[in-house]
Amino acid sequence: MKQSQSLVLFHQNTVRRHWDGDKELWYFSVVDVVQALTDQPNFQTARKYWNKLKERLKKEGSESVTNCHQLKMRAADGKFYFTDAADTETLLRLIQSIPSPKAEPFKLWLAKVGYERIEETEDPELAMERAMKTYLKKGYSREWINQRLKSIEVRKDLTDEWQDRGMKEGIEYAILTDEITRAWAGRSVKGYKKIKGLKKQNLRDNMTNLELVLNMLAEASTAAISKKRLPRGLPANKQVARQGGIVAGKARAEIEKRTGESVITGASGRALLKDKAKKALYKKV
Repeated sequence: MKQSQSLVLFHQNTVRRHWDGDKELWYFSVVDVVQALTDQPNFQTARKYWNKLKERLKKEGSESVTNCHQLKMRAADGKFYFTDAADTETLLRLIQSIPSPKAEPFKLWLAKVGYERIEETEDPELAMERAMKTYLKKGYSREWINQRLKSIEVRKDLTDEWQDRGMKEGIEYAILTDEITRAWAGRSVKGYKKIKGLKKQNLRDNMTNLELVLNMLAEASTAAISKKRLPRGLPANKQVARQGGIVAGKARAEIEKRTGESVITGASGRALLKDKAKKALYKKV
């Protein structure tokens, strides 16, 4: 199996998947998921089921089939063949079209998530409360969670400023974020995630308290400089982003000079919390 490909269990069935490093997306074999949800006896019958489903979706005008990609994946005979693959968003949409008891929990979950998003639109505070509960369940400390929620507020202020400066959400936001990260952390976002062994996971969710604080300083500084200089166009905004990142970069250099340790670490806030818990346990023993 190629390094960018792997298997994942889905309802006790193995589903082939492919990691696109450029887009930072997992693509899953649609036929494998169909076979798992519909209890088809073998790959060929699952493929026929998927072909009929594709025809129905096309007649209905659904874009889900169009959003599927043809990717080479290893088959049971060990050879690589092209097969329909979908990212998580497209796959969840396809699952909604499959009449199967195994698909019902996913449909109920999607309905629940949709309802929660509508609630959060009417009352944004609910989003913060749900985020707090989610982080607590994952084992993060309250101190880290408070920093993380504050970082969301700082990030929102920055993206609002970028919007005012005419920057486009998506690719241009990503370019500017990368510029800030390079300036303060000395590496791209992708390089930073590589140090922490991340793929699709959120980088900020895997930062330590100190990393979060410095990242917030970089983004807050960028927003403050931007509000003063009012840059127009991507090159000018990149320059401001670099300057905001340099502010936090200098703080990082001073901290490393005083501590003799690198601020950038492969550990996450949750991992450090577990380490502290282990050390406390050893002390008691």
